[in-house]
Amino acid sequence: MNWWIRQACTTTAAVIIGGCSSVLACPMCFGAEETSMVDGTKLGVLVLLAITLAVQGGFVGFFLYLRKRAKRIADVELDTEWSELQRSPRTS
Repeated sequence: MNWWIRQACTTTAAVIIGGCSSVLACPMCFGAEETSMVDGTKLGVLVLLAITLAVQGGFVGFFLYLRKRAKRIADVELDTEWSELQRSPRTS
């Protein structure tokens, strides 16, 4: 039970210390409306998002390619097996 109380106190202290408004922004952009630093930050966020989406899109495209290729190979194997079954003489 002591561990839970100590954990709750630590969490509460971290929220109180980290929750003050002075740590929400750096002094350069805290209160600044439209400076070049804010514009640069916004552009940086957009570039990082674009890179992340491009990488994720590459993964999706790769897995779609693999799915299409597996289906094509399965169809070829099925056609090959079917043609072999039709060529073989029936023995009963």
